[in-house]
Amino acid sequence: MTVDSRVGEKVATVRTSLGLSCDELALRSGCDVVVIERIEAGEIVPSLAPLIKISRALGVRLGTLLDDDTQVGPVVTRADEAEEVARLKSLETGTGSGTLEFFSLAAGRAARHMEPFLIDVNPATEELLAGHEGEEFLYVLAGALEVAYGKDLITLAPGDSIYYDSIVPHQVRAAGEAPARILAVVYAPA
Repeated sequence: MTVDSRVGEKVATVRTSLGLSCDELALRSGCDVVVIERIEAGEIVPSLAPLIKISRALGVRLGTLLDDDTQVGPVVTRADEAEEVARLKSLETGTGSGTLEFFSLAAGRAARHMEPFLIDVNPATEELLAGHEGEEFLYVLAGALEVAYGKDLITLAPGDSIYYDSIVPHQVRAAGEAPARILAVVYAPA
């Protein structure tokens, strides 16, 4: 059964256009070859940390794997137009660490350095922290959010925000049993 093949299809397309095998991409990205193969096949929900590694190894921005089309100039996304671009696991692929449903707020903008998203954060069943290069800004719109950041646990309510270096192992999850909705801006250096 295909979980969400859009991201996997893009990874496979870029990888093959560069003449790379899955083994070569695994070596370049530091990701397990089985994870890459399963992402490409749409068998598992990919997480943000390996996608950042894969995008860097492929020489594309993260948004290339998460977006659809591009356009020049400003991108305006109306409230009812935010498109779901991917469902990603919180940090570790294939775990019970909670699903994040990303809605891109700049899907058509080419060559951007930031990735703005509305994210529906569902409760996690496991506490797994992982880091990746870059920075993140999160603003809670609804519900309660927990951010495990290194050894700290920070709880955020609607209207609260947090800005942090993503290299520090972290996990973003809904606090309690109810989902949360956040505005997130992710910067991953190229």
